Amino acid sequence: MTLSQALQGVREEVPFMLGIPDEYGVLVEAEAAAQIAEAAGLTAGSPFGPTLGNALARIEQRPVEEQKHLVGVAARRYAVTAPPCPRPAPAVPSPRPAPGRSR
Repeated sequence: MTLSQALQGVREEVPFMLGIPDEYGVLVEAEAAAQIAEAAGLTAGSPFGPTLGNALARIEQRPVEEQKHLVGVAARRYAVTAPPCPRPAPAVPSPRPAPGRSR
C-alpha cells in the first residue's frame, strides 16, 4: 500500500476513531500529509495548497518501505510535539449530610 492509498481512507475513518465530527476528517488528513512531507524534508506549505500535493507526489515515487518509514518519523515527531491530552479530574465525592440532621 502506498502513501496516497493509505491517506485516501483517513478522511472517513478518523472521525469514527477520534470521535470528532465527519467534516473534520479532511483537516486531519491534510495535517497528516503535511507532517509526512515535512518528515521527508519537503516543504509542505498550506495543507490545502499545491506545494503539499507536489511533495506527496515526490514521496509517492519513493519505495514503499521508505514511505512507511516517513510515516513513522512523522508520527514520532507529532507525538513529541503534540499537546498532552487532558486527563479527566478525579471525581470528588459529594458532601454527606451531617449526622443527626434530616430534611
